Amino acid sequence: MPSTLRNSIRAAVAAEKTQAASASGASPSEIFGRDVFSMKVMRERLPKNVFARLEQTVAGGETLQESDADVVAGAMRDWAIERGATHYTHWFQPLTGATAEKHDAFLTPSPLGGGQIVSEFSGKMLIKGEPDASSFPSGGIRSTFEARGYTAWDPTSPAFLIANGSGKTLYIPCVFLSYTGESLDSKTPLLRALDAVSKQALRVLRLFGNTTAVKVNAMVGSEQEYFLVDRRYYNLRTDLQLSGRTVFGAKPCKGQELEDQYFGAISPRVIAFMTDVEERMLALGIPARTRHNEVAPGQYEIAPMFEAANIAVDHNMLTMQIMRNTAAEHGFACLLHEKPFAGINGSGKHNNWSLCDSDGNNLLDPGNTPRDNAQFLVFLAAVLRAVHKHAVALRLGVVGAGNDHRLGANEAPPAVLSVFLGDQLTEIVESMADGRSGKGKGGTFGGFMEIGVSSLPKLPMDSTDRNRTSPFAFTGNKFEFRAVGASQSIAPANIALSAAVACALDDIATDLEKEVKKGKNLNTAVQTLLSKLFKEHKPIIFNGNGYADEWQVEAKKRGLPNLKDTVSAVLKYSDKEVKEVFLRHAVLSERELLARQEVLLENYIKDVHVETKLTQVMGRSVILPAALRFAAETAAYSATAKQSGYPALSRYLSALNAKTEALLKALDALDAKHEELDATDGVRAKAVGARDKLLPLMAECREYADALEGIVDDAFWPLPKYNEMLWQH
Repeated sequence: MPSTLRNSIRAAVAAEKTQAASASGASPSEIFGRDVFSMKVMRERLPKNVFARLEQTVAGGETLQESDADVVAGAMRDWAIERGATHYTHWFQPLTGATAEKHDAFLTPSPLGGGQIVSEFSGKMLIKGEPDASSFPSGGIRSTFEARGYTAWDPTSPAFLIANGSGKTLYIPCVFLSYTGESLDSKTPLLRALDAVSKQALRVLRLFGNTTAVKVNAMVGSEQEYFLVDRRYYNLRTDLQLSGRTVFGAKPCKGQELEDQYFGAISPRVIAFMTDVEERMLALGIPARTRHNEVAPGQYEIAPMFEAANIAVDHNMLTMQIMRNTAAEHGFACLLHEKPFAGINGSGKHNNWSLCDSDGNNLLDPGNTPRDNAQFLVFLAAVLRAVHKHAVALRLGVVGAGNDHRLGANEAPPAVLSVFLGDQLTEIVESMADGRSGKGKGGTFGGFMEIGVSSLPKLPMDSTDRNRTSPFAFTGNKFEFRAVGASQSIAPANIALSAAVACALDDIATDLEKEVKKGKNLNTAVQTLLSKLFKEHKPIIFNGNGYADEWQVEAKKRGLPNLKDTVSAVLKYSDKEVKEVFLRHAVLSERELLARQEVLLENYIKDVHVETKLTQVMGRSVILPAALRFAAETAAYSATAKQSGYPALSRYLSALNAKTEALLKALDALDAKHEELDATDGVRAKAVGARDKLLPLMAECREYADALEGIVDDAFWPLPKYNEMLWQH
């Protein structure tokens, strides 16, 4: 019997009219920060002396006094209730890779009785919460029966309001700690890493005579890629609902080969969605700036402006939440998995990173003559050292079962970390390493393009081209770390990057301070050190095609690690050099570090387990029945076809049966191996088995199922196909 549900949905999608945007129509300047308890709001609502001390806490990391916390809590509560808030929540980022929240009401029964209620929110309630920690990943730090955990307010990231139903909730960004004080989240080590890179960068700035900067901020802008699929199709795909990707699905007749989706005209229905997303982001103080079609059909990108890294991490988590919620209102499902559709580009999240001092100077801005900008060259050397010496630690910032489908393919940066500098900077680095006096190709940075059209204005020339195959590319005044997966928090990448750069700056500052103390001129000491560092770390610089097979060979010659999958990378967590990155400045304790190794392996196993079960269940209960129903109907005509001179029908049925039988055998093999691995002891053995045994068997099942999709009558096929999901917007 033909499958009619999918086909009726296809007709409904095709006939649907464009949904109008529900945005208010207010200007971005009116909306921006409307729902944020920002420094501007606090300045207006707090006593001057309390605000001054809070400002010092935010700027310099000083501890807020308990009496001040009560004043801040009262002002925060009043502001939130005035805007319709009924509850508050300590919003934190456990080791699940997602966010967590527990809502508490402001109103409580009055202690005086009489049926009265009062609004309660003290400084103690603001500063500390106690969610149950027993069900969050801890990697062995806590036992299941040890339930106590604490959330603690992070005053450097402002509180905000989110509407939920008829009311609103006040969200308070927090860290999440165990009863023993160890980190159970991503924010705590991020804050530690940011403090470390600030302290070490200030040591270098002091050597160069900067006495005014009190802090150095890691600045981040995270580009976010995603897919949109009509929700009616999504609701027919259990694999998309439960794992975020299609475990079955043949390549579409038209994919991205014509390159007509990239930067193409955005459809009215998608624009309506984007408009609503942007307004909600702006209200939360998220500076959304760029939107466009991405390479794959049905794929899009949104990008904010630069912010302090801690706030950028919080804002990216919020952005993903906003997109998912808003998509549902527009009849879409927002897919953030790194590879929701096989055979076309997956989604990443480019982490643009720089350092900026509290005086407003970008420390990675080379100026017009970088050769003469010694301070810039020192910070450049620190980044090269961090990426070269601590490449494995950086690789660990982007691990995950989903990202394994994308990293290393010819659509995303390779798993080998290298740095793209462009011709001019590379020439400067190489000349200094070799003791030459080269000024860089083209002399100074910049200049103007000669276009040859008199009506066009002169266009300023960038100092470097872009290399989309590089995992870590210099793009003018920042580095773009392109290996982060679309669904991932950017916290682990920025923890690793900031910790690694802090180690490199520590090495550099220690060397220079030692030489200056001996009486050596700073310029001479800098020149000597830069020559040494650039020579040592030249192997990490690569400006060519990172997708080429030749680069894999060359990278091996250079001694660069090539950890192609999550399991291979995570097993390196306990290596001495990796531990040194996080232990040196107490970004993680050894116990916290090893706990994360355990959590990452467990998460990998669970992700692959879910996809395995989906393959088993969908293969047997959805795809095989459809193929067998169609085969039975086709077989009824087979005998007649032979007598009538139509042997092709018999051959067709034979091919159909062969693919069906092959799928059944592949599913049996997957079942057996899955049971075997379930009985295996040890998280490492299970993770290796999931990678080496389950993934190949799932791929084999998919091969036969996708072949059946191309044989079975379209009317019988129950699952929405790629052609429909990707192109019908």
